[in-house]
Amino acid sequence: MKLSILMPVYNEEERIADALKQALAVDYPCEIELVVVDDGSRDGTGEILGRADDARLRVITHQRNAGKGAAIKTAVDNAEGDYMVILDADLEYDPQDIPKLLDPVLDGRATVVYGNRTFGSHSAYSFWYVMGNKGVTMAANVLFNSYIGDLETCFKLMPVELYRSLDVRSRGFGMEAEVTGKLLRRRIRPYEVPISYRARGREEGKKITWKDGVEALWILGRERTRRRPLGAPTR
Repeated sequence: MKLSILMPVYNEEERIADALKQALAVDYPCEIELVVVDDGSRDGTGEILGRADDARLRVITHQRNAGKGAAIKTAVDNAEGDYMVILDADLEYDPQDIPKLLDPVLDGRATVVYGNRTFGSHSAYSFWYVMGNKGVTMAANVLFNSYIGDLETCFKLMPVELYRSLDVRSRGFGMEAEVTGKLLRRRIRPYEVPISYRARGREEGKKITWKDGVEALWILGRERTRRRPLGAPTR
């Protein structure tokens, strides 16, 4: 199996070098590629990416910022792996956790795996950030009669072709809710494994806001009222 690690990047000149180093230093149990999409960065991110040298790394550049969802779509369209996982470049997530997400897939227990930030072993910058995440996750569980622990997690591992079939349209952070809503609508329940998490604050470049939470609720409601596509996979 080959794993495509997809990294959307926007104005992360202070972190991108470390993010690449950490992602490529992991002892993965399978072949990997790291597909980085520079989503119209206006700082020195592009120059740093241009100096990176690793055969497993590919860099794609958006001329203008289009949002996280759009960057992930570009990465997925160019992915050559069988499976994919999203890894943000902000150092909030530890790529050393990715092999733990792969374990249930490699031993046949799961097809879709989420990394669950239990918010027990973590550092979070805001009480309201954690409560907002829990609120959006609860809404998904109520709407779809499911029991997932962390809808907004960046670590979503699944087959590349499954993600492509979801036809995710959200260009910003709403893609997290759209992906989960479309999976749950197909009766695909993600398998969850606990991961570590270190949140950064606004002064460090945190980009998600309360407006993204409102958008997530709207997207979940929209997906709940849609019919499941005919012939859609349910595994």
